[in-house]
Amino acid sequence: MKFCPKCGSIMVLKKENEKTYFYCNNCNYNEVAQGRIGLKEKTNEKTNIPGKIEKIEKEITTLPKTKEECPKCGNNEAYYWTMQTRAADEAETKFLKCTKCGYTWREYD
Repeated sequence: MKFCPKCGSIMVLKKENEKTYFYCNNCNYNEVAQGRIGLKEKTNEKTNIPGKIEKIEKEITTLPKTKEECPKCGNNEAYYWTMQTRAADEAETKFLKCTKCGYTWREYD
């Protein structure tokens, strides 16, 4: 990786007439690339597909818990959070999500 000496932006490689240049898209500065230039790309060794993103099917919850009964399954523990859904002079809405079945409901104060 090379940075532009004029503006500090990252320079990109550009090839014209069998010559390779470092080119700055920000200020249009360019200079001839000298020596051996290589481009490396990291790939996933299992699939050999560059840039593949693997999805992990695990939900990480950092919400606080409270003792509330789920109206769907009867579990006595739920995650909760509050949000201002009405006018600023009215109370916040409390949202709850069952720790067992994932059902979400709300309470108004």
